[in-house]
Amino acid sequence: MTKNVMIVDDAAFMRMKLKDILEKNGYNVVAEAQNGIEAVEKYKTEKPNLVTMDITMPEMDGVDALKEIRAFDPTARVVMCSAMGQQGMVMDAIRSGAVDFIVKPFDSDRVIKALDKASL
Repeated sequence: MTKNVMIVDDAAFMRMKLKDILEKNGYNVVAEAQNGIEAVEKYKTEKPNLVTMDITMPEMDGVDALKEIRAFDPTARVVMCSAMGQQGMVMDAIRSGAVDFIVKPFDSDRVIKALDKASL
């Protein structure tokens, strides 16, 4: 299976860091978005196999974007990215259909394990 991923994070540095980890491990980053609105639009056009979604973003947060993406595509595979202390939002995201979550700052091994598991 082709591992096409969209990275969603409002911080360009975090997108760059995640992209570097993913590309070194055989993933193909097909799109990037800096907020939830952009994520929903790009998901519809790019149709990635996986999405990494930051929880806290301007304009539309990751949980709302997750809900919109899952409404458009119930089979969407989304891994949430959160900072420490966002457990409530992470649980909300899991209940809304996220397949896993990774915590910032990113640990390369944990990121790849989560995405490999999510792509099964």
